[in-house]
Amino acid sequence: MPIAPEQTLIVVHAAAQALMRGLVRLGSSVGLALLYSGPALAQPPAAGQPQSLPTIQLSAGMYNIRAEVARTPQEQAIGLMHRRSMPVNHGMLFVFDQRGQQCFWMKNTLMPLSIAFLADDGRVVNMAEMKAGSLDQHCSTEAVRYALEMNQGWFTKRSVKVGDRIKGGPFGPR
Repeated sequence: MPIAPEQTLIVVHAAAQALMRGLVRLGSSVGLALLYSGPALAQPPAAGQPQSLPTIQLSAGMYNIRAEVARTPQEQAIGLMHRRSMPVNHGMLFVFDQRGQQCFWMKNTLMPLSIAFLADDGRVVNMAEMKAGSLDQHCSTEAVRYALEMNQGWFTKRSVKVGDRIKGGPFGPR
């Protein structure tokens, strides 16, 4: 999908920021720019409304994933809140500035989700099933910079297990 001229500066700026933060390898940043499909200027959503973020292509074995990318603390805090549904192979990749124990809850999230906590190479560290609206915390068992949320049961239905690798975007070639 071609990038509109008004999107080019935003995409280049986002890729440069990611490179400076060491979040992606050079080859991956080019892929991020080419796969960008979000609005030219991301506006915070109105209160109680879902956000729409730029997307990238990932894969888990033979399964393709279209993942919105939440990079900023504000994007991460909103995550998938206020959505009633999500297409089958869509999800959200959370990219944190530093490795650490990452914890998630489901406040204001209307649909149940599965989460995979991912090492820098895309290896699945641990996974959890999360109930809609729950304040229970679900945390990584190792220090990680990435977490991938999908519809509940997505990983199990596709036999994705701890130790498997997610590819694409910051994790290298699909």
